[in-house]
Amino acid sequence: MLEKAGLAMDVDALDWLYDPEFQNVRVDQAGQTITLTKDQFMARFRALREQGQTIGESVDDVTFPATTDLGDQAAIMTRRVKDSEPVLYTFIWRMTDGRPTTILRELTFDRDISNLLRLTR
Repeated sequence: MLEKAGLAMDVDALDWLYDPEFQNVRVDQAGQTITLTKDQFMARFRALREQGQTIGESVDDVTFPATTDLGDQAAIMTRRVKDSEPVLYTFIWRMTDGRPTTILRELTFDRDISNLLRLTR
């Protein structure tokens, strides 16, 4: 559902999937970091959608190297290739009755987040 909502730029579905307490923590190879709130993160999706852009064409390259159940939370590690570079994500999900409900955190290791840092200043 998440990958399809992202590819379709379905902001309403993404807004539902991301927890009100959601934060996107990004780090790059140079050690630069940024933390985006849900409002900032969703604003980026809305802006891309309004510009007619997408976040990709396919999720065929996505793999899930590891998962772990933490009780009331679960972590899913995800790897994909973006612009010929591997990008690593860890999604921390809120668990309710043993099932994932919303995404609390997205921890992202990227090649370079300089452009993102410039955009958020």
